[in-house]
Amino acid sequence: MANEKSGTSVAIAATGAGAAAGAGGVISAVSAAGTVTGLSGAGIVSGLAAVGGGTMLGGLVVVAAAPVAAAALGYGIYRWWNSKK
Repeated sequence: MANEKSGTSVAIAATGAGAAAGAGGVISAVSAAGTVTGLSGAGIVSGLAAVGGGTMLGGLVVVAAAPVAAAALGYGIYRWWNSKK
């Protein structure tokens, strides 16, 4: 039972690390991609539009999907690593 709890906490940590890395990457991409760099209102709007192919809505979809994908990747790596034991 203790080993199962330890494995669960490692899985949660791997998923959280993936999500944090994805969120950090998204923030960096949005702040640097637009015509106005930075995290001001104009910088965020132009960054979202640049990341989303010209629309803020597209940028929001990309920005929302990236941390989820990174979290899934982190969990997948944990599962793969655990299956090798």
